[in-house]
Amino acid sequence: MFKPDPCPYSLRVLAALLRYPDASFRAAIPELQQALRSEGALRAARLEELCALLGRLQRDDPFTVESDYVELFDRGRGTALHLFEHVHGDSRERGPAMIDLQQTYEKAGLYLAPGELPDHLAVVLEFASTQPPREATAFLAEIAHIARAIFSALLRRQSPYASVLAAVLELAGERAESVEIPPEPELDEAWAEPEAFGGCSTAGQSKPDQPQPIHIVRKTAHSSGAQA
Repeated sequence: MFKPDPCPYSLRVLAALLRYPDASFRAAIPELQQALRSEGALRAARLEELCALLGRLQRDDPFTVESDYVELFDRGRGTALHLFEHVHGDSRERGPAMIDLQQTYEKAGLYLAPGELPDHLAVVLEFASTQPPREATAFLAEIAHIARAIFSALLRRQSPYASVLAAVLELAGERAESVEIPPEPELDEAWAEPEAFGGCSTAGQSKPDQPQPIHIVRKTAHSSGAQA
């Protein structure tokens, strides 16, 4: 029987890796590498991939590192880090889903900074890092189908950031395996105004014709954490 191990520091390092790589992040890279190695939650090969990525982000030209991040994560839907963009697209269901997720955080005592969106994967990982191991693993398993789609899109681009999503999947007790995803539209098409009441977007998921929502289950006397 799979028994999740505590991995709060690893989850926080992964969250940091998925945030904008500014000067404060780069200054903290030696500590982030040490946290990964000390906790030992990831297998050796994955750990080395992540430490290599951190080292590269520290060595490379800061302007290049930052512009590459924007190009990768902010200018393509397949690699977008806002989870509900993969589930709901621009449909009206995204707003209530955001509110529900934020309330889940607040019930656990986690409050977002101004302008921070609850469905950003870095925020999701930070929340998971505050939960007991079993609840954290269940919560991550619930978003595994989206993480796998982003992982596949990053592999397609041959991005070293794919190792970050692979680590997320493995900490969720899932296999880091690629799934078939439709080609990303051209940038102009991706940012085109959506049809009114056009429904949910499922592009980038393992079953692109079928919605795969996230169901947040609030903690009760008989259940805890999130369920897939």
